[in-house]
Amino acid sequence: MTTRRRFLAGFLAAGLTPQVSWADIGNPSFLSAAKLADGSYRLFGLTSEGTALFSVPLQGRGHAAAAHPTKAEAVAFARRPGTFAQVIDCCSGLVLAELQTPQGRHFMGHGAFTADGRLLLTPENDFEQGTGQIGIWDRTTQYTRVGEFASGGVGPHDIVRLPGSDHFVIANGGIDTHPESGRTPLNLATMRANLALFDLDYGATEITELDIALRLNSIRHLSLRSDGMVGFAMQWQGNSSDVPPLIGLYHPGSVKEPQLMQAPDALHRGMKNYAGSIAFSADGNQIAISSPRGGMVQAFDVAETRFTGHWGETDVCGLNANTSGYIATSGSGRIVRYSTSGAAKAVDHPVAWDNHLVALTA
Repeated sequence: MTTRRRFLAGFLAAGLTPQVSWADIGNPSFLSAAKLADGSYRLFGLTSEGTALFSVPLQGRGHAAAAHPTKAEAVAFARRPGTFAQVIDCCSGLVLAELQTPQGRHFMGHGAFTADGRLLLTPENDFEQGTGQIGIWDRTTQYTRVGEFASGGVGPHDIVRLPGSDHFVIANGGIDTHPESGRTPLNLATMRANLALFDLDYGATEITELDIALRLNSIRHLSLRSDGMVGFAMQWQGNSSDVPPLIGLYHPGSVKEPQLMQAPDALHRGMKNYAGSIAFSADGNQIAISSPRGGMVQAFDVAETRFTGHWGETDVCGLNANTSGYIATSGSGRIVRYSTSGAAKAVDHPVAWDNHLVALTA
C-alpha cells in the first residue's frame, strides 16, 4: 500500500494522471453520493459490506454515478434537474472534466459507458421541446460532446447497457418538466412512459409501453441481470389512493410482455406508490425495490413473479446486490445488508446517503 501511494503521489507531483484501475484503489464494490454534516457533498467508494474506501468532493448534491468499466474514474451527476456532471479520478480526487448540458437541457442523474469505456451516454431533458435526448461524450478527447440521439420518449431517467454489447435500455419516465416549475409534471394529461431498446449503430429497435391504464406509472430506474433481463421500478403520478404495481420485468428483444408484481395489499400501500431503487440479487433469482417514502424494501421471486418478504428502514433508497442478498443505504447514514433468508446487519456513517448505490461491474 505504501509503495503504491508513493508511486501515485509521484505521478501527481509531476502533473501526470496515471491510468489507475479500480483494483489499485482497493476494488470498491459500490459508489454512492452523500451529504456530510457540514453541508458539503462527496462521492464515496464502498466495499460490499458498506465500509468506506475513499471519498472525493462534489460541487453539489449528487444523484447517481457512472463508473468507468476499468479505470478508477467516475462521472457523478447532479440531482435532477441539474446541469453539471463531474468526471472524477477516484484515486486522487481530481476533477478531470466538467460536463455541461447544452442550453435548454438538464441531466437526469444517470449515465452509462459503452463496453470499451470510450463513450459516455447521458439521459437528458430537452425542456424547451418537451422531449428526451441521450448525449454522447468521448472520453478520449476529455469528454467532449460528440453527438446525441432521441431517447424514444419523454423524460429519460435511467440507462443500462446489456451484457457483452453496446445495446442500451432507456427508462423514459414520461414526465415533462421545466426548470421554471421545478419538478412539477407538466403533461399528466398525455403522459406515457416506456422502455426503449437502442443500438448505437442502428438507433431504436424496440419501444415497450405498459397498458394504457398504467400510463401514469413513471418508469424510473433499472436493474440488469447477467442474462440481459431488465428489472424496472416505477413511481405513480396518479391518485394516492390508487394501488398500481411498482416493479416489473422486461425481456429486451423478446415478444414476451413485461411482467408486473406487487406485494400483498397492506404492504403494497405502505410503499406509498413510490419505488426509489431496484436490484436483482447476485444469483438473479430475486429482485427487490426500495421506498424512501414508505421506509421499506420489498423482495420478489423472479421465476414465480411473487412477493417473498420485506424489511423496514427509515428513508431507505440506495439498493444493490451483495454476495448474501442485498445492501441498502438510507438518508439516516445507515448501510444495511439483508440476506435472502431475512437476516440484517447494519453499519452507521455520519452522512446522509443520497438516492443510489451504483455497482462497479468490472
